[in-house]
Amino acid sequence: MSKQKRLVLFSLLTGLSLMLIKFVAYFITGSTAIFSDAAESIVNVVASGFAYYSIYLSAQPKDENHPYGHGKVEFFSVFVEGGMIFIAGSIILIKSIYGIFVTPDIAHVNQGIYLILVTALVNFGVGWYLLRRGKQLRSLTIEADGKHLQVDALSSVGLIIGLLVMQYTGLAWIDLALSIALGLFIVINGYKLLRQSISGLMDESDLNVIQEMTDILDAHRLDAWIDVHNLRVQRYGQELHVDCHLTLPNYYTLIEVHDRIEEFDELLSSHLDSKTEFFVHADPCMPECCHYCKVKDCPIRSEPFRREINWTPVNVTKNMKHFRKS
Repeated sequence: MSKQKRLVLFSLLTGLSLMLIKFVAYFITGSTAIFSDAAESIVNVVASGFAYYSIYLSAQPKDENHPYGHGKVEFFSVFVEGGMIFIAGSIILIKSIYGIFVTPDIAHVNQGIYLILVTALVNFGVGWYLLRRGKQLRSLTIEADGKHLQVDALSSVGLIIGLLVMQYTGLAWIDLALSIALGLFIVINGYKLLRQSISGLMDESDLNVIQEMTDILDAHRLDAWIDVHNLRVQRYGQELHVDCHLTLPNYYTLIEVHDRIEEFDELLSSHLDSKTEFFVHADPCMPECCHYCKVKDCPIRSEPFRREINWTPVNVTKNMKHFRKS
């Protein structure tokens, strides 16, 4: 079993146990706010189950029908999780508003608080661990699961504080106010996960990865790499697909072009944590490139070198050579 599968299975079993504890707390107290917290835990369990399947599917090798692999399913997994969180939050809001007109009887608040506190501590610890491991493994699914658990833990802490205030003030409406606040909090976090997944499915640029790449290239650039532009990065699960244009001296032989591109590929592959697939298009240099070209003893130079252009996420992603002089 892979590391990702073990982590998601651990999250699934933890979520199932904590969900049962929260429903016990609800049946003991009758609190609408505690019910809201318990209902949100159902989402944790179902989402972890789907995450387990998506991790399994994303690990499958490339085939004829999926030449880029199956990694995109992780974005779909996050979409499902975000959608379920959003729906759960909406249901909680509806039940909370209903509670305004039909006030539930609340009892044994202390016992409920103790049980919810246990679930909050466990959720936060497991969420922190999953978030850290998800970043290390470059797994969006595990990161999303970790964030979700931490959000659940924080909402439980807010619930405990509110129940304590209600207990010591005797204001029963605080329970409904807490339930409404938790519902809104859950809906907002569901929306954020949906936004993140849609960005991935629509191949929105990952500016953090592009920044990391440009820092690596700028720090280790070779003189023959005259220019880099039209850099695009797509994420497929834990893998990156990168394509760009690399400007090289136009008098290079095909073998020399291949060697320079190979060096370009090896540099990024050795510094990036993710498995990376490159498609590099070689562009021949033009006279307009001479003022920022550092190639020594160039036989076709039309003007002297004037300045080096620092590569940044802004200029390497544009589909144009950097001709402008200053």
